[in-house]
Amino acid sequence: MLTKRIIPCLDIINRRVTKGVKFANNIDLGDPVEMAVRYAEDGCDELVVYDITASAERRPIDIGMVREVARAIRIPFAVGGGIATLEDMSRVLLAGAEKISVNSLAVRTPSIIAEGARAFGNQCIVLGMDPVATEDRTRCPSGYEITTRGFRERTGMDAVEWARRAEGLGAGEIVVNSVDADGTRAGFELTITRLIAEAVNIPVVASGGAGCAAHLRDAFLIAGADAAIVAGILHTGHTTISQIKRELHADGVPVRMHW
Repeated sequence: MLTKRIIPCLDIINRRVTKGVKFANNIDLGDPVEMAVRYAEDGCDELVVYDITASAERRPIDIGMVREVARAIRIPFAVGGGIATLEDMSRVLLAGAEKISVNSLAVRTPSIIAEGARAFGNQCIVLGMDPVATEDRTRCPSGYEITTRGFRERTGMDAVEWARRAEGLGAGEIVVNSVDADGTRAGFELTITRLIAEAVNIPVVASGGAGCAAHLRDAFLIAGADAAIVAGILHTGHTTISQIKRELHADGVPVRMHW
C-alpha cells in the first residue's frame, strides 16, 4: 500500500509565512525558508508554498523565494500563486520546484492544465480548488461550488464536475481546500474530499481544518485522501510532523516514518 503523505503548507505574504481562518485575519508566523528546513528535517513528505496575494494583486510569484527554498531543502515541493502562463510555470520549475499549483487561473483558462501537462508532464500539474458548500443543487449537484481568488468570487461551477474535467485535461493531482473548514482546526471537510476522491483516478489531497492527527486519519481512512495538508497546528507549535506520524502509525495508517 502506498504511504500517505503529510504536506505542510506555507502561505506567504511579503516573504513571510502567515495563517488566517477562512482566508481572513492573517498573522505573521515566520521566515518561509527557516520553516521549510524545520519541517523537512522533522520528516514531512513534501511542502507546498503559496504566494497567496500574487494572483489577487495580479503580479508574478516571487521566484527568488522559490530558489531559496529549493536550495535549503531536499524534498519535493509545489508552488502556487501568481502563475499565469507556461513561461511562469517554466520559471518555477527551473527555480527548483517539482510541482505547479494552479487554481483561479485554471478556472479562467482550463486549457492551461493541458498545456502545462504536455510541456512538463502530468505529475507537475496540481489543480488547487476552493470549494464551498451551497444549497444551489441546480448549478452544483454535488452541493459544493468552486470559488476563486481566495474565496472572493463564486463561479457557479460544481466542484466534482470540475475535478473530473481537470483530470481529463491532464491534472496529475487535486488539492481540495475547503473554504468552510480552512483554519478552523475542527477537522477536514470529509464529504467533499470523499466525493472528489471517488470521482477521479489521480491523487487527492485534503486541505483545510487540520487540528490533530485524528483529523488526518479520518481524511485518509474515511475520505480516501492520498495526502493531507497541515499548517496552523505546525506553525504555532501545537504538534509536529514526527508526532503526527507516530500517532498515525499507531492507528495503522501507512506513513513514511522518520525515526
